[in-house]
Amino acid sequence: MGAVSSRDSNLHPDIRMLYSEHHSWLQNWLWHRVGCRSDAADLAQDTFMRMLRTTISVGPQNIHEPRAYLATIARRLMLNMYRRRSVEDAWLQALKQLPDQIAPSAEEQFLILEALQAIDSLLHGLPSTTRRVFMLSQLEGHTYAEIATMVGVTVRTVQRHVTKAMEQCMMLAMEEER
Repeated sequence: MGAVSSRDSNLHPDIRMLYSEHHSWLQNWLWHRVGCRSDAADLAQDTFMRMLRTTISVGPQNIHEPRAYLATIARRLMLNMYRRRSVEDAWLQALKQLPDQIAPSAEEQFLILEALQAIDSLLHGLPSTTRRVFMLSQLEGHTYAEIATMVGVTVRTVQRHVTKAMEQCMMLAMEEER
């Protein structure tokens, strides 16, 4: 089996039971949504790994609706997978537009894709208004006054949103350095 095994004696009995009783159901549920057995198997394993990390504080015995709980985690992971693939597809399309002589090496392509996916994840982790303000400022080059008018907030609020987004970027950069 994968990362979580029902034979693993180090796991809490309730977690072993959750896994053995719901893994097949979850994998089938995912397969019907993603249409690929391999993706469904990966997502099912990721779901249980995420569940393991989060239930340590909650306690597995406090999960009253395990299938609903697992499906909620799996939906989020599925959306993340599709978002990552969308970023990757956009990157591959951009690469096709580059002349061969200036195309990055395979290693550079991988590093750029990793950075793009990290940025995408960071942006989706921001509140929607903060994300919009940050993108208007950093990607579209609007002034704070223009953004304030567009969004319907004060210039000071725009500054706060940009600062919050920049702090998140700095935290991401520091994590990358470790």
